[in-house]
Amino acid sequence: QVQLVESGGGSVQAGGSLRLSCAASGITYSSYCMGWFRQAPGKEHEGIVAADTGDGRSYYADSVKGRFTISRDNAKNTLYLQMNSLKPEDTAMYYCAAALTRCPSPTFGNNATFRILKLGYWGQGTQVTVSS
Repeated sequence: QVQLVESGGGSVQAGGSLRLSCAASGITYSSYCMGWFRQAPGKEHEGIVAADTGDGRSYYADSVKGRFTISRDNAKNTLYLQMNSLKPEDTAMYYCAAALTRCPSPTFGNNATFRILKLGYWGQGTQVTVSS
């Protein structure tokens, strides 16, 4: 049974930083696609960042590029999201997701990767609130 557990959310002022963690268990594949989504009140889920655990390819939405960084500790089966220069519009519930397949080639664009992850396994989410 695949299980993803997020942690690290909280409240921070604009310009601050947070690091989210996603502990994965029950995944026996050595290479697969993982990433983060967020959902602000009244909005759709937004795929923001993803990475292939096999070759390290990463995918960033324009809204977070240059501010957020995805990383992974393979020994701990944990995915991280370092969020810097946070803005009030980053306020959302953040979800970790995993798909038991490789991330699509970057040739197909970020949306192909986020579509794959949307159909995969999700955690329960962690709230991030950024005040101005």
